[in-house]
Amino acid sequence: MPNPPASQLPPDEPARLHSLRTHQVLSTLTEPLFEEFVALTAQVFSLPISLISVVEEDEVLYPANHGMPGNERQPRVEALCSTAIQQARAVVYHDLALETSAALPPEALLAAESNELRFYAGALLLLPDQRPLGTLCIIDRQPRTFSAAEQRVLDLLAALVSQSIAVRLALYAQPPAGVAHWEQLRARLHEELRELTALVRYLFARHGVQIPVPADLLAQVERRLLDLQRLLAEHER
Repeated sequence: MPNPPASQLPPDEPARLHSLRTHQVLSTLTEPLFEEFVALTAQVFSLPISLISVVEEDEVLYPANHGMPGNERQPRVEALCSTAIQQARAVVYHDLALETSAALPPEALLAAESNELRFYAGALLLLPDQRPLGTLCIIDRQPRTFSAAEQRVLDLLAALVSQSIAVRLALYAQPPAGVAHWEQLRARLHEELRELTALVRYLFARHGVQIPVPADLLAQVERRLLDLQRLLAEHER
């Protein structure tokens, strides 16, 4: 598997990889809770695909996957998610068939074409030391607009995933009480995500699917996400 060239790596790549290996996040991200996060993310934006990616040294892993069965990993040079790591920010590609950004390697564009992908938006996921581990991304097989309000909600969802990872890692470092505490919190998060998913379904059933998602609908989702953020913050202390 070819390594990405230096031009496709962030300046702090050695420190990022060291942090990624130290925290060992994959066992965390394989929990069903994170499948619920990607399923909710896809539904919020009325898109068929949402993934959590972990950008390793020469490949990208997808431990939580909604809408792309069998897509467990791919070479880093072919992964759209790796461009967010390179640029250390959220990225949006409205139409990959027309994309000319120098940040997108030709291998990634060819892989996207092979998989019939046209739209991609990815928000950074962060490790507890705030180094990027990968992305929470949404994907469509059609070109798509993406509003500032939608970007804000995607960023908030990614922040919640990052916060959940940090809390889980911190509690698992304090067995056995911390592990039991996480199990209770995870059950609460599962219930909150279930209720939020039901709210999103209701809103779209009532108002219809619109692209981009109307700001007033997103505002209702955002309020619930901020409640989840406060719930997790209570367990970070």
